[in-house]
Amino acid sequence: MHTFSIKYGKGIVDVCIPERNLLDVIKNNEKDFSKTEEEVILDALNNPIGTEPLKEMIKPGEKVCIVISDITRAWQKMSTYLPYVVDALTEVGIEDKDILFICSVGSHRKHTKEEHRLLLGEKLADRFEVIDHDCWDKDNLTYVGTTSFGTPVHVNKMAFDCDHIFLTGAIVFHLLAGWGGGKKSVLPGICSYETIMKNHALSLSPVLGEGSNPFVRSGNIANNPLYKDMLEAASLVKPSFLFNVIMNSDGKIAAAVAGDFIEAHEAGCRIVEELDGVSIKEKADLVIATAGGFPKDINLYQTVKTIINAKEAAREGGAIIVLSECSEGFGNDDVQEVIQNYDTMLEREKALRENFSIAKYIGYFVSEVAANFTLILVSNMDEALVKRANIKVVKTVEEALAIAYKKHGENLKTYLMPYGANTLPQLI
Repeated sequence: MHTFSIKYGKGIVDVCIPERNLLDVIKNNEKDFSKTEEEVILDALNNPIGTEPLKEMIKPGEKVCIVISDITRAWQKMSTYLPYVVDALTEVGIEDKDILFICSVGSHRKHTKEEHRLLLGEKLADRFEVIDHDCWDKDNLTYVGTTSFGTPVHVNKMAFDCDHIFLTGAIVFHLLAGWGGGKKSVLPGICSYETIMKNHALSLSPVLGEGSNPFVRSGNIANNPLYKDMLEAASLVKPSFLFNVIMNSDGKIAAAVAGDFIEAHEAGCRIVEELDGVSIKEKADLVIATAGGFPKDINLYQTVKTIINAKEAAREGGAIIVLSECSEGFGNDDVQEVIQNYDTMLEREKALRENFSIAKYIGYFVSEVAANFTLILVSNMDEALVKRANIKVVKTVEEALAIAYKKHGENLKTYLMPYGANTLPQLI
């Protein structure tokens, strides 16, 4: 019997797996992170991919818009790398008055002044103000064209009117776009609500009843219409420069890329693939995964990242046990609505198509996983709240295992994923 101690909420729980059943423990690949964060940032800025150096690209007096991520992505340590981006602009003669910071909130809420200071950090907070993008403000949106997918692209006018647009952020696996970072700073970041919803609706298959588009998933851009649509939209805006970081499991800036918003981003995706993409030779009968404790398992909305990754390691019809305390419940009313208010996946799909939102899609996705697998949550959530979606909820790992063994038998090939939110299993 193998016993593993894994994070759950703010504590630790033990998971016991029979030795004969354990296929592997899926975790991040080992990489050399000996460089300091400063060395990583400067190396990327001084060696842009696919573009000229900044000194040859930008002239004094030109206006530069720096698009930054919102507070939900503060983990990417913007306050650490943004001063270096500003210093690079200062060195080529760009004055503070010609730098505009716009926060790519997409359809998220606006920020407080305190949150803006956290994003910029003390070195920049007294020099610059941050403007939150407003996807509903039609007076500050400008139409730049329509993609081949029929998405009308309306972007932030203040950003578009600048001579240069710099995209900043972090690259991670993303459940819809394949990869975070890059083009996502434009769409959904600084686009209209109409543009965002039209794009994100591509996450569903074209035909009613077929559910999620199988090509719209983490780590995939091939035939992914949502990704391609985002890329077309960003290309209409013509960003001049990109700076994206890659974080390791310890929350350190482990790598960074800069330069052309397509080429540099692709280089960054390869780094994430090497770090967090984990090859598996077969799918398991049972996958046991945890997000990695608080705050990654604070609610079901955040837990979807773990469910997405765990699903990739489980055989169709198998069992998935996810340890997620969910101390704040669903974390979003739309997630709750889709899970709680319908009895069938077709009803959920119809409702989602009629009024699409990201949170509703997350509720739909979790329900879809529960329809195709035995999904068991070890959680503080009330099972009655998710029962209509066929999600089992128990208080202990032992109870979860008992359900899985009773339904599927005790000799289950098993994967353990102690960092489920950050590792993507990939069948080879």
